[in-house]
Parts: sequence; C-alpha cells; structure tokens
Amino acid sequence: MFGTRDLGIDLGTANTLVYARGEGVILREPSVVAMRTDTGNIEAVGRSAKNMIGRTPGNITAIRPMKDGVIADFDTTATMMEYFIGQSVKKRSIFSRKPNVMVCVPSGITAVEKRAVEDATKQAGAREAYTIEEPFAAAIGADLPVWEPTGSMVVDIGGGTTEVAIISLGGIVTSQSIRIAGDEMDEAIIHYIRKTYKVMVGERTAEAIKLEVGAADAPAENEDNDTMEIRGRDVVTGLPKTVTITSEEIAGCLKDTVSTIIDTVKSTLEQTPPELAADIMDRGILLTGGGALLQHIDRVLSEETNMPVLVSEEPLDCVALGTGRALENIHLFRSKAGITSRSGRNA
Repeated sequence: MFGTRDLGIDLGTANTLVYARGEGVILREPSVVAMRTDTGNIEAVGRSAKNMIGRTPGNITAIRPMKDGVIADFDTTATMMEYFIGQSVKKRSIFSRKPNVMVCVPSGITAVEKRAVEDATKQAGAREAYTIEEPFAAAIGADLPVWEPTGSMVVDIGGGTTEVAIISLGGIVTSQSIRIAGDEMDEAIIHYIRKTYKVMVGERTAEAIKLEVGAADAPAENEDNDTMEIRGRDVVTGLPKTVTITSEEIAGCLKDTVSTIIDTVKSTLEQTPPELAADIMDRGILLTGGGALLQHIDRVLSEETNMPVLVSEEPLDCVALGTGRALENIHLFRSKAGITSRSGRNA
C-alpha cells in the first residue's frame, strides 16, 4: 500500500521529477552530475551541475548519466538518485523509514536495462523499487481512461526517447520507443549552426534556441518569423561571434527529427486494431513531454495523421504525476504486467 512517504520518480535523460502524495511534483532537477576526474568525487548534482556544463576546469566534468532513457553510468545514476530522494525526504521532514519508489522506464528497454533501474533505485535508498512504462504513466498523469475498454494514444517526446503507445483496459496494446527526441534536436541545431555560420555553440545554447525559436515547421504567412541572437565561437578565427537565427531556419534543421517521430506515430497506428483506431479518431492523440512544447508540433502531427492532436495541460509533469498516482493505487496493478517490483515479480 502506498504510504505518505513514498515517491514516484520520472527519471529522464534531461530532467528528473519527483512526485509525493498529496503534494504533487515536489522536485524538478536536471539529470546532470558534476564530477572531479582526478578523484572521482561528486562536486554537484542537478541544477548546479547543469550550470557547469561547458564551463568547468579540466579536472571537473559535467555528465549526464542517463543516455537515451536508460542508465549509461550505473554508479553515477545511483548517486544522483540518492541525492534527489534525499532532497525529497528532507523537504518533507521524513526520517522514520525508507520510501517505496516507483520509477518510469521507456517501453522499449530490455530486461537488463530495467533491472539496472531497479538496482540503482534500491542502492539510492529505496525500501522497495517498482518500474512502470513511461507512456502508461503519461496516460495516467493526463487523466486518460486507461482502465476502460476504449483506445487512448499517447506520444511522449522526452529528452532521450520518444514513446508512442496505444492503451486500453489497463495495458499497452501496441507501442514503439525510439531513441530520437529532444537531445537529437539539440544536436541537429548545433550541427546546423556550425555548418551554416561556422560558429560553435554548446548544448545549453542549443537547448535555449530550441525553446525560444524552435518549431516543427516554418511559420505560416500570417505568423511571425521569430529571431534570436546567439553567441558562440567562430571555428575559423577562434574568436567569439554573434549571429541571428530565425524560427524558419530551426524548423528546417529539425525536419528530419520531426519526420522520424511522425513516421513512428504512423507505424504504431498501422499496428492498431480497427476498433481502437476508431476510438483514437474520436478522442485524438495526446502529446506529452518537453517535446510537446515545440511550436507547431501538434499541427504538423495532425496534418500528417488526419487526426486531432492535443497537448497535455502539464506536458512536463505528466509522467511524474502518473508514476506517483500509479504507486498510490498499487493494488490496482498487482495483476498488470506494466508494473514490476525490484524482484521482477508483479507488484
């Protein structure tokens, strides 16, 4: 049974969110750890570590221990989770026992990768560790009727993965997970600016560009072509240089990434039973995750699929909310394969 001390965690490639019962999302931190390369000691975790990206001396490196939605560095991930769990417990003045923790995972990960998440969660201080598939958690967080015999479609565009799933009667009917999402968009922006303007920019600048003038397609005739002034290093002279870019340019360089996501949505729809496809035609496709905030992504997806597309009211918090709510009602999931415990048995 879910206790008041237990936590739901959206362990993302880019950001980690922690949900607590009765309080909602109590912690939002970047999934970044700053480490000393000479001693292996942790210098900073979360937001303070992210601020160090691209600005550290030679003996300190800022790393993201999650890659494409899965653990790339086990020990660092466990340390990062221990810090986040500790911060969450500290905020709530809880010292009586370790919390049970449910963590979301991509739907396409292997059993070994899922076990690594469970082990890292236990090592970070959880009394019991559970996992839930990310699109299912997103559907719960968005208040979709996951327990009813009706089809719901979720497209969760995160930092490392894009999850596409059809959900009905408390389970995932069909799903696809691709390791192309927000990080790929950032890389595309970095490559475009270097190729076009001969200017090097870092990850943080690329992310800022995506958030401010990023778009899934070029502005319509009646829409403004937003501009942004950016600063980077000239690859020819090595000196600082300022250039101005437009949302139309960024839409062009993100075209391939957006097309891959759309193709995955179409492919998932092709595998959907006809009755559920009819339900989705009526209810529409729900977009969640940070990628749902990309300008015009809903419009482009709607045009390509001929279906209504809605953006979740809380796209950034959706998965964390669903993960926490699932743990609150763990008894409903005991017979479901979507949630497993640390031992690998159904919760």
